[in-house]
Amino acid sequence: MASDCEPALNQAESRNPTLERYLGALREAKNDSEQFAALLLVTKAVKAGDIDAKTRRRIFDAVGFTFPNRLLTTKEAPDGCPDHVLRALGVALLACFCSDPELAAHPQVLNKIPILSTFLTARGDPDDAARRSMIDDTYQCLTAVAGTPRGPRHLIAGGTVSALCQAYLGHGYGFDQALALLVGLLAAAETQCWKEAEPDLLAVLRGLSEDFQKAEDASKFELCQLLPLFLPPTTVPSECLRDLQAGLARILGSKLSSWQRNPALKLAARLAHACGSDWIPAGSSGSKFLALLVNLACVEVRLALEETGTEVKEDVVTACYALMELGIQECTRCEQSLLKEPQKVQLVSIMKEAIGAVIHYLQQVGPEKQKEPFVFASVRILGAWLAEETSSLRKEVCQLLPFLVRYAKTLYEEAEEANDLSQQVATLAISPTTPGPTWPGDALRLLLPGWCHLTVEDGPREILIKEGAPSLLCKYFLQQWELTSPGHDTSVLPDSVEISLQTCCHIFLNLVVTAPGLIKRDACFTSLMNTLMTSLPALVQQHGRLLLAANVATLGLLMARLLSTSPALQGTPASRGFFAAAILFLSQSHVARATPGSDQAVLVLSPDYEGVWADLQELWFLGMQAFTGCVPLLPWLAPAALRSRWPQELLQLLGSVSPSSVKPEMVAAYQGVLVELARANRLCREAMRLQAGEETASHYRMAALEQCLSEP
Repeated sequence: MASDCEPALNQAESRNPTLERYLGALREAKNDSEQFAALLLVTKAVKAGDIDAKTRRRIFDAVGFTFPNRLLTTKEAPDGCPDHVLRALGVALLACFCSDPELAAHPQVLNKIPILSTFLTARGDPDDAARRSMIDDTYQCLTAVAGTPRGPRHLIAGGTVSALCQAYLGHGYGFDQALALLVGLLAAAETQCWKEAEPDLLAVLRGLSEDFQKAEDASKFELCQLLPLFLPPTTVPSECLRDLQAGLARILGSKLSSWQRNPALKLAARLAHACGSDWIPAGSSGSKFLALLVNLACVEVRLALEETGTEVKEDVVTACYALMELGIQECTRCEQSLLKEPQKVQLVSIMKEAIGAVIHYLQQVGPEKQKEPFVFASVRILGAWLAEETSSLRKEVCQLLPFLVRYAKTLYEEAEEANDLSQQVATLAISPTTPGPTWPGDALRLLLPGWCHLTVEDGPREILIKEGAPSLLCKYFLQQWELTSPGHDTSVLPDSVEISLQTCCHIFLNLVVTAPGLIKRDACFTSLMNTLMTSLPALVQQHGRLLLAANVATLGLLMARLLSTSPALQGTPASRGFFAAAILFLSQSHVARATPGSDQAVLVLSPDYEGVWADLQELWFLGMQAFTGCVPLLPWLAPAALRSRWPQELLQLLGSVSPSSVKPEMVAAYQGVLVELARANRLCREAMRLQAGEETASHYRMAALEQCLSEP
């Protein structure tokens, strides 16, 4: 083996005999002065030509870290030697060592990060060649560290991000290297960078935004690519938004080639994702700009997806999807929309054509492509469209429904991969860095609002049922419900979980009304009913979750009518607990409130219900109707209601308020419940009579209740 190595070693020596001579002098140095002189010679030889990894390691073995450490920290230079020359020598040696990835991750290099960072902003003669060389070597060290697995974390902790920001803003020597390294750190660890250096990064963003707004040359296209990296995870300063919008308006309003237009569309998409439409000014200029954005996005989508065989630029099309989604939101906004009605009509027509192209693309997707991020992004924009519009493209949507059910089922069954897909979609165009939970983590969540609309219509509903969507939705609901169960911290749950649960309830309500036979025969609904019964008692006690409780209670009551013969509903503890909780929800909606100057109180919404009544009232009335229908089907229910004192307290409430304060629909709902309870149970009738039920019925013109209570 030795004979194999010796020729290589001799070859290295013959290639750079000067370096070998200097290394020998370094090894034989007897004091600091001799070592310093030899190091200068070694550094000069290293800079004079390329060296291989083996030679670099030999230099390190000869020098080590001790002397470079002293050079970097010394405050006393030899006579006639400027301070920065010693530091420059130390940095040059470190730069040489850092060319070896193993040495770049060495603790002796990592603990120099704070010192190296200070060199980036140190004052000095900008024309000094030694100082410039030291700055170049410093960037070489920091860049090498950034390329190691844990390097970005160490750089951020060492204050490098702030130093780079200040170096860039100072526009001194090497500021372009500072920007390049900043870009790399943000791409590797965006959240940590902003956490450690938000004020400095915002200052850079302000500078870049101002440059972007003023740029008249090709630099504006380069800035389009850089700026998305510098948008903060929190609020973007308003002055930056103004500059960015103005710059984008000038770019997109011009005739451009695709390489110029695409970065601008991606920047606009990033702003739309971060700020919605808040970055677009109100008025005529803003509405024209938004219409232009959406128009360009739709054209790009159609060009990319309608022609088969064309290579799709997935990152650009995904950015266009985000702009289309912004257009959908603005077209459906009733108040303070940026768009005027004629603009909305025009954009809806344009977006309809683009959505047609998306449907065409999805129809070509085979099983081998279903886990690709771009497919997920395409399903997302289709879901956003179907959430607002299902009447147009109905035939095409119906043809695609089997694929959508299979796709959602595939990702549901592989939930971890679905979550990873959502993150890959984020990296595709919307977020240029390691993504957070910015996109929903499953395909079903994207499709639920559209399916809620489609289950009302006969044709789409039959397709969804045939493809097994109800069973899938039941499983999904139970999975999402687990996230809200005891043992999970519901305070940290994203709003999307509760919204998904509510939307599932709406779909099930549609099926209860339009396909009751399905509820009776499909076993998945029996499991769903059991979950609703066991969950509602705790849910109605939780503050701030009244709307979800209303959905669960109403759905459970409607399903109980259809499943009334089920053993689970024959007075079991779970069924009794459920109906007690349902009564609590229904009975606490209204209270009596005294009015100044009047002997009689008025009926008003209770404080907990007042803020959500607009979204709640339909469910409440439907729940009252469903409870009324359950009473004759479940013989144990009327005695249970009597024990809860609901009928007595309801009559007491009505007797304490002015009849004129109770709306006719409320009177009808209350009478329906009271009549069924009175008909179902003699003790209920007696209790109502004792509570002046006949007199109250007369005051409210409840003829059916008055007649029922007059009977023995």
